[in-house]
Amino acid sequence: MASMPTRDPVKDALLTPQNAAVLIIDYQPLQVSSVGSMDKHDLVENITTVAKAAKLYGMPVVFTTVNLKSGKNAPMIHQLQDVFPDLEAFDRTSINAWEDAD
Repeated sequence: MASMPTRDPVKDALLTPQNAAVLIIDYQPLQVSSVGSMDKHDLVENITTVAKAAKLYGMPVVFTTVNLKSGKNAPMIHQLQDVFPDLEAFDRTSINAWEDAD
């Protein structure tokens, strides 16, 4: 019986823990409280589950915050800090995360 070829987890066209990262943008109390399209508890539960899955699979995770260092905004929600207590967020002063150089 022929064995199945082993896929390269880095070069594979499908997402794997070795060729992908999880980017969690601006999960801060003010931003979470401003969401009106879904239940806030569900929103927090969903992103916390995603963060836990990323940690379980050893995926790289990047957090961003907006206006934390300027004092205009609070830190990332505690549920995410509990999953990654030592992960420092990239803090921005611009609203659009995609336009920030960092």
